[in-house]
This record gives sequence, structure tokens and C-alpha cells, in this order.
Amino acid sequence: MRFEQRDVGEPGPGEVRLRHVAVGLNFADTYFRSGIYPVPLPSLIGNEASGVVEAVGPGVAGVAVGDRVTYTGFTNTLGAYSAERILAADVLIKLPDAIGSEQAAAMTMRGLSAAYLCRKIYPFRAGEAVLLHAAAGGVGLIVSQWAKLLGLTVIGTVSTEAKADVARANGCDHVINYSHEDVAQRVREITSGSGVSVVFDSVGKATFESSLNSLKRRGLLVCVGTASGKVPPFDPAILARKGSVYVTRPGLADYIADPLEKQELVDELFGHVASGRIRIEINQRYALEDAIQAHRDLEGRKTTGSSIFVV
Repeated sequence: MRFEQRDVGEPGPGEVRLRHVAVGLNFADTYFRSGIYPVPLPSLIGNEASGVVEAVGPGVAGVAVGDRVTYTGFTNTLGAYSAERILAADVLIKLPDAIGSEQAAAMTMRGLSAAYLCRKIYPFRAGEAVLLHAAAGGVGLIVSQWAKLLGLTVIGTVSTEAKADVARANGCDHVINYSHEDVAQRVREITSGSGVSVVFDSVGKATFESSLNSLKRRGLLVCVGTASGKVPPFDPAILARKGSVYVTRPGLADYIADPLEKQELVDELFGHVASGRIRIEINQRYALEDAIQAHRDLEGRKTTGSSIFVV
């Protein structure tokens, strides 16, 4: 990666010119950089940011010059690591007064991911137990708080005692330090042998087996990331042997593709944050010029909560 100066230009039909206030740093950014998520090169990077609309092109409706907005997406929003940019207006989400720009950049992608995981992926019932890997990360902290609002028992995994304290402070009922504890064994102990209804696994290769072993009969493993590498190919028959369990690999883009469904998730997320029911922890701030170091910190497990670039 390298930082360059470019002429932004003027927005075309259906586009806006956006001045960024803050840019989100997400683990998905490292996947685009490394090629796990392939894109034609050379490519811009980053798909989440907040800012102010500076100019609008012909045919734009719904946003105007001066509006505070945020956005996230996938390949359709790449290029967020920037001070200003041209962007399709239809991806923008208008910010209410109760949500700050830095807060928005720290939570739009992570918060909407947490929203669909908690509200769309499984019909949770109060009293059920879930296992949440990387519980002290940006998505993890939001999911754990949201899960408590649903009345769930949250078991989180972390790599250090400092991260364990962060996870407990954000809703985890039980914390497992995978550096020296057997995750599946501890899950069975905590759940009196039954296992959990759902595992949210953003780690991938290193945790896949323990995630399967932590599920109750007909439980669901939700693979939402590959921080340790891709899950290797496996024989589907193993799912029957583990108790007729299910595995899914969802993507945020498919849960915000429909404008009405996207707005439903946005409204619920913003409502929880504005009321204080869910707190957004911004624990790292970087300059855009320091993107290389930011990626090193993220991949080196040196961060907790959300990280942003301040423009």
C-alpha cells in the first residue's frame, strides 16, 4: 500500500463528492490487500467511512450538500481510505444528530454485521447460549452487547487477560482464553455438556474444529472471517457425526442489498447506539498515512474494539 495525491474531480449522474471525517479499519481490508478477496489491481482499499456531502451530481435524490452520511458495502464502496472521493449516492446512509462521525465510521460495517448476525441469521430464543470468537474485536464487542439484549448467554474467546477484561465489560458472561484453555472442553463445562446453539467464528482455520465441537445437536456454525487462514476442505459427513450441525458462510452485502432490509437494520442499530444500549469502543486512531502500521497492528492482534482513521 502507498499513500498518493490524486485529483478527485466532480460527481457524475447519481454520484456525490464526499469529504471524509473518519474512515473505518476492518479486517476485511486486509483480505482485499492480501488477495483473499480478489479485485483487479491496482485497486483502492477500504469500504467504510463517514463524512459530509460536498457536491451532488445530476439526478441525485435523498441526500444534499452539507448532509452528514456514512456508508459501507463491499466492492461497490472500495476506496474509503481517502480524504475525499466520488461515490454513488444510493449507498449513503444519512446520520442522525445522535450519532457522531467518528462513531459512525467505527460501527457502520461492524454494527450492520452484528445486526444481521443477531437478527437475521438464526431465530434466537432467550436463554440460549452462543460462542463468540474474537470477543474483544470490533464486531465481537457489538455482537456480545446485542446478544445480551436478546437474553442470550455469551461465551467469548480471547487471546490475553487484558482482552478478557474488555470482553467481560461488554457483555460476555464467560470468557475463554484460547492461549491456554481448550475451547470446546470449556464450552461443554459451561453448558453442562449440551453445547451452544450458535458459534460466530471470525478466526477460520485455527478454530474450525473447536467450533464444530462446541455446538449442540443441530446447532449452527456461522463462519464470518478467516483471520487465521481459510477453513480447509472437509467431508460434509463430519456435520452428521458432530450432531447434524449446520455451517454457513454469510456476507454482509447480501443482507443490505435490499434497501428496506438495510434500513431496518440501520434503524435498529442506530436506535441501540443512540440510546446507550450498545456502546461503540474506539480504541485505536490512525492517520491515513499510517495505514501500513494499522494493518500490522490489526493482523498482529494488537487492537481491541474498533479502529478508525481520522482524516
